[in-house]
Amino acid sequence: KDLGYKQGVQPYSEGVFVKAPVFSFNKLKNVDITLGPEMKSTGEVMGVGKTFGEAFYKAVLGSNERVPGLPTEGEVKHAFLSVRESDKKYIANIAKQLIEYGFKLVATNGTHRVLKEAGIECEAVNKVTEGRPHIVDRLKNGEIHLIVNTTEGKQAQYDSVMIRRAALQGKVYYTTTLSGADAVCQAVNIQLPMDVYRLQ
Repeated sequence: KDLGYKQGVQPYSEGVFVKAPVFSFNKLKNVDITLGPEMKSTGEVMGVGKTFGEAFYKAVLGSNERVPGLPTEGEVKHAFLSVRESDKKYIANIAKQLIEYGFKLVATNGTHRVLKEAGIECEAVNKVTEGRPHIVDRLKNGEIHLIVNTTEGKQAQYDSVMIRRAALQGKVYYTTTLSGADAVCQAVNIQLPMDVYRLQ
């Protein structure tokens, strides 16, 4: 009550607060990192920032993950995009943001076709089931720095298991939703170094 909280009313607070669960996937060998209803987090962290991007970046950092930074001059960073049919109409916006930040795009054939039709420069890469060289080879070679992969259906989920495992082993940030990809785009673009804000 002393802080001003009442039923249905929250006191104004400057800044943005993002809470994120922490999972111990890196301690478990040969597991799939997709979440199911039986899974529980091993804890949670909170990021505080002046913008959503800054707060999200800090929350990811606190959960022992790493959002890739902007490519520096002379550096090449690749973002891999592979999205389900219902997300294809929205992926161009994410792709344009990533290109604006200096990323080169790599996509599976279906997503590649959609991006090319939208006039977005992109390189095609095989799915694991389509033969080598494929996306897991690129991941193992350290050529992919960010993954946006949305799936639907058992076959698509099974196909992406190897991608998720390789991403976990290579410490490559992986998001399975377009809203997650949008959050990453906002976090990638923050100014470093960041300030630390005390809850007090």
